[in-house]
Amino acid sequence: MKISNNWLKDYIKTELKTERIGEFLTDIGLEVEGIEKFESIKGSLEGIVVGKVLTCEKHPNADKLKKTTVDVGNGKVLNIVCGAPNVEAGQTVPVAVVGTKIYDKTGNFFEIKEAKIRSEVSQGMICAEDELGLSDDHGGIMVLDEEKYEVGKNFADYFELTNDEVLEIGLTPNRTDAMSHYGVARDLHAYLLTNKQKSDFEKVSSVALNNEGSNDFKLKVEDAELCPRYIGAVIEDVKVTDSPAWLKDRLKAIGLSPINNVVDITNYILHGFGQPLHAFDADKIADKTVKVGTVKEGTKFTTLDGVERTLNGSEIMIKDGKDNPMCIAGVFGGANSGVSKETKTIFLESAYFNPVAVRKGAKFHGLSTDASFRFERGVDPNITRTAITHAIKMIQELAEGKLVGELLEEYPKKIEDNYVIIRFSKIEQILGTKIHREKVKEILKALEIQVLNEIQNGLEISVPAYRADVTREIDVIEEILRIYGYNKIDAPQKISFTPVKLSAQDQDELENNWARTLQGLGLNEVMNNSLTSVKDETDAVKLLNPLSNDLAFMRKSLLEGLLQNAIYNINRKNQDIKFFEFGKIYHKREKYEERKQLAILVSGREAAENWLQPKSATSFYNLKAYVKVLLEKLAIDYKEVALSDERFSDSLAYQADGKVLVRIGKVAPQMLKDFDIDQDCFYAEVELEYAQELRSKNELKFKDIPKFNKIRRDLALLIDKNVNYEDLYQTAKKNKSPYIKNINLFDVYEGKNLPEGKKSYAMSFELLNEEKTLEEKEITAVMDSLIKSFQKEFNAELRG
Repeated sequence: MKISNNWLKDYIKTELKTERIGEFLTDIGLEVEGIEKFESIKGSLEGIVVGKVLTCEKHPNADKLKKTTVDVGNGKVLNIVCGAPNVEAGQTVPVAVVGTKIYDKTGNFFEIKEAKIRSEVSQGMICAEDELGLSDDHGGIMVLDEEKYEVGKNFADYFELTNDEVLEIGLTPNRTDAMSHYGVARDLHAYLLTNKQKSDFEKVSSVALNNEGSNDFKLKVEDAELCPRYIGAVIEDVKVTDSPAWLKDRLKAIGLSPINNVVDITNYILHGFGQPLHAFDADKIADKTVKVGTVKEGTKFTTLDGVERTLNGSEIMIKDGKDNPMCIAGVFGGANSGVSKETKTIFLESAYFNPVAVRKGAKFHGLSTDASFRFERGVDPNITRTAITHAIKMIQELAEGKLVGELLEEYPKKIEDNYVIIRFSKIEQILGTKIHREKVKEILKALEIQVLNEIQNGLEISVPAYRADVTREIDVIEEILRIYGYNKIDAPQKISFTPVKLSAQDQDELENNWARTLQGLGLNEVMNNSLTSVKDETDAVKLLNPLSNDLAFMRKSLLEGLLQNAIYNINRKNQDIKFFEFGKIYHKREKYEERKQLAILVSGREAAENWLQPKSATSFYNLKAYVKVLLEKLAIDYKEVALSDERFSDSLAYQADGKVLVRIGKVAPQMLKDFDIDQDCFYAEVELEYAQELRSKNELKFKDIPKFNKIRRDLALLIDKNVNYEDLYQTAKKNKSPYIKNINLFDVYEGKNLPEGKKSYAMSFELLNEEKTLEEKEITAVMDSLIKSFQKEFNAELRG
């Protein structure tokens, strides 16, 4: 937000320099990001003097140039080569002397130097209007009235030039009260007043108006919830022309383009007081009736930018007596009711609209205006009348308008100030220091916060309605600190805190544990936006008021976000992807569902290529190994099952107690193509809440390291190709022997020397008796039992 120093000082009188004002504003939370100079005419006509052309003759070496001698005062005559077709002897002209900087529209300049032009000396330049920034006319040099302009005098002396310094404030969205020059002045005065700095500030109020006769206009607010307060005024005999220079300069200084006196006045009030106004052509309002309400869904409405928009029925609309929409209230005006040069009578609006309704309308239509920016955050409901009376006064003075009749107003229920109780003990607790109670009351008074009553250890206060963001005790404490001064609070020499130990029942502990494990395995954590776009809207959760079409849905899966991360890295020559993310997914089925998952995506090489180890592509089995490392920490039993999921070309799931815990697979080619990824990607997702539920059932127990060694025995089994390792594993787990501690598959062979339809699995078994050393007969009994089970269940044969 841009704040003009000249404009600011209309409301606050202070001798402080702009840089110092910027420092104070930053101290109170209105961070000044920069200060730039503004000149109504770039360069302020410095170096331009009034001269008189004494002689003018054709240039001897150029057909389109002329040699002139120009008197610039004090007996000084300059030789100037000029290319203007209208230059003649005897003219009074503006002259740029050597050293003058001439600026173009973009702010770039060139410096006038003494030079030879086609062998003739030129000691300056006779200027055209566009070269001086006075207009766009470049038809020839500017010829002045010799009776009005004195030779030798500075050309700038004949103009009321504006020089200003503009502060760029990085305003936070909650500070609606400071979205105007008046609001910034009010906040600055509060700081200066409580810190013994000299300033003079007077609160603005409504101005008395002269009105004539009565008007036939009617006002009807159909829903006071949507529009708690509305004021309208009818002004006749308005002359729509250009604004005076001072008003144009005020708007130009903060980056606005002047349009006409009526529109410029509404913009001046908006940026001066923070209250948006809107002017309608009153002759275009049917039945001389202004209604505030809604229209039917699907109604077409063309806005000022010429775009036809389809209304959704929830927007606050300003309508005429026949319910024709004229304006999306608080957002954008209509093309058919705006003020033009032919307008003679205007209907001027000043209102307080429901912030939520304005925001919904603005976001739905993708519109963001100075008015909507303020309305959707909550403007001051008590400045509505003040703003419109000041605007009417200006229209009377600058557009010769006549106010007809009384102001039309509907304000059925006054918007009350916020009642808050603050405790001195809470102030001390939050700030870590003690502020004298009288100082607290002094700050509150400076902030226009009224102390209603003093209670034990605190105050009952009334916060003005224009501070829409100050509704709680903590908000008031922040205001006190802001004005008291953050820099006055000493930083503590030590910080005390109580460490919190997470229990096994805490999901955060599981997530932290898994995150550390994955980081140790070389994976990097990412965080993606929960808002996204979706191709298939089935069971998707759609936002009512999305920021954009790209952010219109809650994500259904974490995969898309990780693929987006992957292609971002691949495009920057980082093809080796190892990512994981903790995040929530959302679905709308019989009811809304929200689940938290851990997602892992790997692609590219498993390890970087080096002289010890050749490059090796990551695979499904690498990802599977990562998942198994995590699941081992749960100490649960699970089994592999087939999985059908359109996101994968090959996939499986891990189930525990009949419920899916993990999905893992190779990402489908079509999905990779959608993201322009041309390398294999492998993805796994773990249901976090279910993992935590399983984990909390298994209490972690510690036991001594066994005193006796484990015994390993291997079996090479010849089995049918349709038998899975999981089947063999589960059969071995069912064995009644207490000595089996670990089962592992260490080799799979399919090929020649094996019967048709057969394959070979080599399995290892670790046996342990924690009480004594196992005897060979005990080992043999266990292995024989396993062999019989495999023969019975799978018709397995021993190899070799």
